[in-house]
Amino acid sequence: MSAVYLLLLLLPLVAAQTYHWGPCPSPKVQPNFNLQQYLGRWYEIEKLPASFERGKCIEANYAVRKDGTIQVLNSQFYKDKVRVAEGTAVIPDPREPAKLGVGFSYFAPYGPYWVLTTDYTSLSVVYSCTDILRLFRIEYAWILSRSRFPTPDTVQYAKQLLMKEGIELCKMKVTDQTGCKDN
Repeated sequence: MSAVYLLLLLLPLVAAQTYHWGPCPSPKVQPNFNLQQYLGRWYEIEKLPASFERGKCIEANYAVRKDGTIQVLNSQFYKDKVRVAEGTAVIPDPREPAKLGVGFSYFAPYGPYWVLTTDYTSLSVVYSCTDILRLFRIEYAWILSRSRFPTPDTVQYAKQLLMKEGIELCKMKVTDQTGCKDN
């Protein structure tokens, strides 16, 4: 019975996220992922809803720190100002470098950040899923590009890949990248 109460307490926290009943799927990730090629600026093109991303002009910048961790700088224009969140990414298992963990707080565990595919120069498709008691899961997915305005064919390719991996896209939202300056 305590699991039901915990579930009821957690539901408001996931209201602005995408959640489904059942455990997370295990999509294929980018083979031979090369972190050095992935570093730099990526623009968010579309995403599954995320409560921490409500603005426009959303972008992420990745750089390796001296200690070997990856600096993650996410920025967005929200309520008339640029807001930046700094986090840390790590590669927990060097045998699976496309399965990163990302955290934005010292007190929370790293969340999954799986690069499903990337060509490093124009497109990246990222997926994140967290199981809650194996009863339901919270999902995030992002289509990222090195350009604020990738071709429609590029976006369609990314969506087809996500659907092929069993990730439901009916809540996918376009990120407004119009009128943006580099953050």
